Amino acid sequence: MGVEIKESPVSAEEFETMQRFVRDYLAASVENEEDGGRMRWYPWHSAEYRFNHILNVVDLASKIADREGADVDVVRVAALFHDIAKLEADQDVHAEEGARVAREYLTTHGDFPQSFVEQVCQVVADHSYQGPLTDVSLETRCLIEADILDKIGANGTVLMLLRMGYEARTHMDASEMVERVLERGRAATDRIESDAAESIAYQRLKRVKWFREWLEDEVPGMDHDEFSGL
Repeated sequence: MGVEIKESPVSAEEFETMQRFVRDYLAASVENEEDGGRMRWYPWHSAEYRFNHILNVVDLASKIADREGADVDVVRVAALFHDIAKLEADQDVHAEEGARVAREYLTTHGDFPQSFVEQVCQVVADHSYQGPLTDVSLETRCLIEADILDKIGANGTVLMLLRMGYEARTHMDASEMVERVLERGRAATDRIESDAAESIAYQRLKRVKWFREWLEDEVPGMDHDEFSGL
């Protein structure tokens, strides 16, 4: 008995074009803000960081979807659009705005099935859901888990260390800041449901723990326990 091969509704060329659109949209969002807006103060509010985050989430979400049996095409396109409105809309409505932009793009570029467009937009709109992941579709769950995973591990650690400069901290506070990554990572991964995402989370948090121990071993006087009361 032969295995049915499902044809992807999104070609490689179409996906590359989508990526360029998302990158350019983010850049325009920052340029339209007076005096550079939030980009002046926080590098993670820049178009460059946000696009890098999106690509990370696309990669993670696609891997999780493949392992968990979700629709990989829906997940990767939704992941690409999930934060497209992040730099121009308020946090509490950026998911809905992202779904609106995705719908406009998908209905005016190419000939994508309406059912595909609807599913992608629903996943984008639902990706900020804060309740149990058992309440959402499998595709939405894959995206939310990937979004969580990009905030922990090496990427989350670098962003937390960058924050030290904005808080006028010295390098002696580094261990405490890395400990915050671990605490937030443990809390975030409590939401994760899939085996695929749980495995990735475990590896990322383990590396962050190693890095914190490395810091404390090589820098005399650095101990995150000193700051546990802050």
